[in-house]
Amino acid sequence: MVGSLWGMSMANKDWGSGFNHTGWGWGPYHPPNQTEGPNTINVGGSDNWHFGFNYTEWAFQNGPFYFNDTLVFKYDPPSNTTFPHSVYLLPNLWSFLNCDLRRAKMIANTTQGGGDGFRFKLNKWRPYYFACGERNGFHCKVGRMKFMVVPFFRWRY
Repeated sequence: MVGSLWGMSMANKDWGSGFNHTGWGWGPYHPPNQTEGPNTINVGGSDNWHFGFNYTEWAFQNGPFYFNDTLVFKYDPPSNTTFPHSVYLLPNLWSFLNCDLRRAKMIANTTQGGGDGFRFKLNKWRPYYFACGERNGFHCKVGRMKFMVVPFFRWRY
């Protein structure tokens, strides 16, 4: 499990050798994050947080994420034309893989993603498992509204 988490989080890391492991031809090249300070990252990019978007793939393609980065979850508040969304923090890998929300903690309700969005700071070195908790996990299971992050420390060369 640790190896998988490490591999996913380090997929786009260039170790200064000039050989970036993302250029192997099996996916798009993503330059490593070269910024000095913490980043603010919109979850899903311009697609925001919505049903049917593959957030696991998005996290893999947009990593690595770093300690003290802030994730911003933006989604429309519930209305007659949109389904509600929320953000849950799941306690472990098993809960994440099975979209089991029984021990998960709601960190953003259905209205907190509007406007500037809900902000979550990666302030611990640990795996974070995120999912939409609406419809008793249906959005997580069928809508692929889940992803995991293991933040890394910024190394200065």
